[in-house]
Amino acid sequence: MFKILDRIAMSHYISITEAERAEMLAAIGVASIEDLFADVPAAWRFPRLDLPEPLSEPELMGELRALSDANASAHSYSIFRGAGAYNHFVPAAVDQILRRGEYYTAYTPYQPEISQGTLQAIFEYQSLICSLTGMEIANASHYDGGTAIAEAAIMALNVARNRRKIVVARGVNPQYRAVLRTYLQALDVRITGDETPNASIEDALALVDEQTALLIVQNPDFLGRLHDLRGPATQVQARGALLGVHFDPIALGLFQTPGEVGADIATAEGQPLGIGLNFGGPYLGIFTTRQKYVHKIAGRIVGVTRDVDGRLAYVLTLRAREQDIRRERATSNICTNQGLMALAATVYMSLLGRQGMRRVAELCYHRAHYAAAQIAALPGYSVDSGPFFKEFVVRCPRPVAEINAALREQRIVGGYDLSEDEPHLGHAMLLAVTEMNSKAEIDRLVAALREVA
Repeated sequence: MFKILDRIAMSHYISITEAERAEMLAAIGVASIEDLFADVPAAWRFPRLDLPEPLSEPELMGELRALSDANASAHSYSIFRGAGAYNHFVPAAVDQILRRGEYYTAYTPYQPEISQGTLQAIFEYQSLICSLTGMEIANASHYDGGTAIAEAAIMALNVARNRRKIVVARGVNPQYRAVLRTYLQALDVRITGDETPNASIEDALALVDEQTALLIVQNPDFLGRLHDLRGPATQVQARGALLGVHFDPIALGLFQTPGEVGADIATAEGQPLGIGLNFGGPYLGIFTTRQKYVHKIAGRIVGVTRDVDGRLAYVLTLRAREQDIRRERATSNICTNQGLMALAATVYMSLLGRQGMRRVAELCYHRAHYAAAQIAALPGYSVDSGPFFKEFVVRCPRPVAEINAALREQRIVGGYDLSEDEPHLGHAMLLAVTEMNSKAEIDRLVAALREVA
C-alpha cells in the first residue's frame, strides 16, 4: 500500500524528475540550481539557521498551546486605543457567514461570472457603501485605509495628468501619510502640506494651486477633531484640483457624508464595519468616487444585468486583469480586493441597517464625551477643546508610556502615545471610546488615571 502511495505522490505532487530539472537548467544556461543564486552575496546565500532541535507532533502541539496560553485575551481588557483600528462590536452572525465554505475560496475570481454568489456579495457591498457615503461609485475594495488613500492620489494624478502635486493635511493619519509617500516615491510627484505641526486644513488649502491634483483631508482627523468640509470642497474644485476625504464609516451614522460635502474621492479604513482588531489585519480599504471618474478607478467594479433568459446576472464590469495588460498605462498595480473583509462589512451593515448605524454612532459620541468630561476634571490632566466624535487628545502629567504601563496592570489598554507623531503636544495620548466601553469601564479608567497621575 505504501508503495502505491509513493507512486501517487511522485506522479501528482513532485512536478519534475531529475532529468527534467537538468534539461531546464541547460535551457537557461546554468549548471546547477545553486548557480541561480550567484548574484546573492555568499555570506547571505545559504545562511545557517539557528533553529532548535526538531519536535514530534505531540511535543510541537504542546509548545504551540503554551505559546497560545501566553497571549493576553483582548476580551479581558478594557480597550481605549484607536488611531485607525477600533474595538467595535462584531455581531456573531458576521463570523458565522464568513465561515461558510462558499466564501473561503480564492479572493480573485478568475472566471468571475460562474461565481454569482461572490459577485452578488461584492455588488451589495458596493451598493451599501454608496448609500452610506452618498458617493456615486464604490469599487470592490482595497487592502486597508492607507492603500486606499494612496490609490486616491494615483487616480487624481491620472485624472489631472498635467498636475504633479499632492497636498495632504497634517490631520491625516501619519501611518497613511507614510504609505502615500512609499507608493509615490518612484514618481515625479511632490507631496506637501503635512510638514508643520498644528497645521490646519485651512493651511493645507492655502497650498492648493494650479499644480495640485489632489487635496487629502481626514474627517474626523487623526486627533479625533470634526471639521465642516463644505467650504473647502468648493475652494479646492474652483482651483481645478480634486478633494479626497478620508472618513470614519461609523461617524457617517451621525455626521456629514463625503457626498454631502462634494468630495471627489472618499476613502476609509473599513475595519470598524464588522471586522475585529485581528492583531492588525486583515482589514478593508474603502474607495469611492464620482461616476465620471469610473474609468480611472483602481480595482474591480461589479455590475448587474440580465441574461438572455431575463434572469439577474452579476458581472465584473471593470476588472483588474486589464491592469496586467496595460502595464505602464494601468491605473494601479493592485489587482485584487479584500473580498472576505468586504463581505464582513456587508453583513454588518445589513444587520444594523440605517437606524442601527446611527445608534452605534450615538453610543460612541455620548460615551466619548462622558469620558472626556470626567478626565478633564482630574488634577494634572486636560482635554483638548473642539468638536470631536469618539477620539480626543488627553494631556497627561507623566509620559504616556509610564501611564499605559500602569493601566495595563489594571487590565486597561490606554490611549495611543502621541510622543512620536506629535511631539509638540508634550505628554499626550489619543483616547478612543466606542460602544464597547460601558460607563463602568470608563469610570474605572478615570479612577486608574487619577491613581497614576
